[in-house]
Amino acid sequence: METMTHGRVYAVVDRGEVKSVVYFDNQSKRSKQIDLADHHGMSPHTHVGYLHNEGSPNGKPMRLSTDERKMVDRVLSDWEQYKQGKT
Repeated sequence: METMTHGRVYAVVDRGEVKSVVYFDNQSKRSKQIDLADHHGMSPHTHVGYLHNEGSPNGKPMRLSTDERKMVDRVLSDWEQYKQGKT
């Protein structure tokens, strides 16, 4: 996945619900993805790297950092406001 905008964060929406939050680096390549669905007993969870888990110490998804949790909360709040027509 690549984008024309450096350092962007996108929310992926499927069937009216946010499925993931995707971060892109300064080379416009995906750097990590936060999936909101359960995987390896974690929900939400972070996949690090362009191919999905190459940046993870054990090759598996990781728990969210404090900053990632804040981003997910913000995305979900903004999405709910959008759906209610408040943006």
